[in-house]
Amino acid sequence: MSNLTLAPARLRWAVTDSAVLTGRALRHWARQPGQLIVGLLFPVLLVLMFGYLFGGAMSVPGGGDYREFLLPGLFAMTMAFGIEATYAAVATDTARGVTDRFRSLPMAPSAVVTGRAAADVLHSAAGLAVMLGCGWLVGWQWRNGLLPALAAIGLLLLLRVALIWAGIYLALLLRRPESVVALQILVWPVGFTSNAYVPPETMPGWLAALAEWNPLSATVAACRELFGNPGWGGDSFAAQHAVVLAVAWPVLLIAVFLPLSVRRYRRLSR
Repeated sequence: MSNLTLAPARLRWAVTDSAVLTGRALRHWARQPGQLIVGLLFPVLLVLMFGYLFGGAMSVPGGGDYREFLLPGLFAMTMAFGIEATYAAVATDTARGVTDRFRSLPMAPSAVVTGRAAADVLHSAAGLAVMLGCGWLVGWQWRNGLLPALAAIGLLLLLRVALIWAGIYLALLLRRPESVVALQILVWPVGFTSNAYVPPETMPGWLAALAEWNPLSATVAACRELFGNPGWGGDSFAAQHAVVLAVAWPVLLIAVFLPLSVRRYRRLSR
């Protein structure tokens, strides 16, 4: 049988195995609803804390409501924080030998990592829906129509997909669930060194330059533009081409970490 004939069969095999492992992750969440509920409520806490506790002291350059400025940043930050959950789940399976048992089964080599990625995307979509509803309740709304809003939601999920693959690779590389603390030390500064909470123009010059080219900033700025919310303008390339960069950065991360994750999974026993 030729390779051209085998290719569709292999693809169906990989898709089927990935769907089975996605279902496994979803069943785990169904059996542990407390963990799922806490994960969904954490973004709500961020909205209430930053929107109401700190919002009164914040001003938006050029005018506008701070909560409308803030919510796109919080949407993107939630996508970024999700890398910790991805890392913990994959590293726990690896440390407990679950991944090795999967490797001994007659399944597609990519199914374990793609199944986890699909499950985490579904979880993130649910979390984003909760945040959108919470934002609407505190007065946020999109103002440019439905299609641009859907495009912004798509960019947020694209960022999450990119970070899922980064989290999977790091988990397979380090294999230690407790190392998630080190990941948090990295994620939180990157998240706060962005335009999610304050405009870069309020920062020192060197920090503002870092914030402008932060991949998270591109997604935030693009979402503000598409949602029609107040945001930071600026005349730099990053500010003027936020939507382009909001696509380019995640695609670059996926191109790097997806093949690395699959290759690392195949080499776990070496």
